[in-house]
Amino acid sequence: MALKYFLTFAVVLSILCTAAVGAVVGGWQPIKNPNDRALVKIAKFAVKEYNKLHIEEALVLVSVERGETKKEAAGGTQYKLVLSIKIKNAASPKWPPINYLALVWDKPQEKQRELLQFYQITN
Repeated sequence: MALKYFLTFAVVLSILCTAAVGAVVGGWQPIKNPNDRALVKIAKFAVKEYNKLHIEEALVLVSVERGETKKEAAGGTQYKLVLSIKIKNAASPKWPPINYLALVWDKPQEKQRELLQFYQITN
């Protein structure tokens, strides 16, 4: 009887530990403060990298609307950010900002940052 309770306890403990690790490594977590200075720096990096590849249009960051982070088992963090963007020198300065999704991989311990995706999304 004691063995049955021990095995049940071991299985439950294993499930709880797996769930806890999944929340830290591998699972997307919402960003609590989109105005965080470090987060805005990552957003500016994403816009700058996009502008390097698309010289016909210069985008300007208005704000970070929301986002999620995901810790990578190999190290570093992925940032999935929804950015409010304006087109520099647009025909009409009154045009509303456009939302873009940026996916950035950041490995500060190795001083590496990479823009993985950057595309327009619907508001």
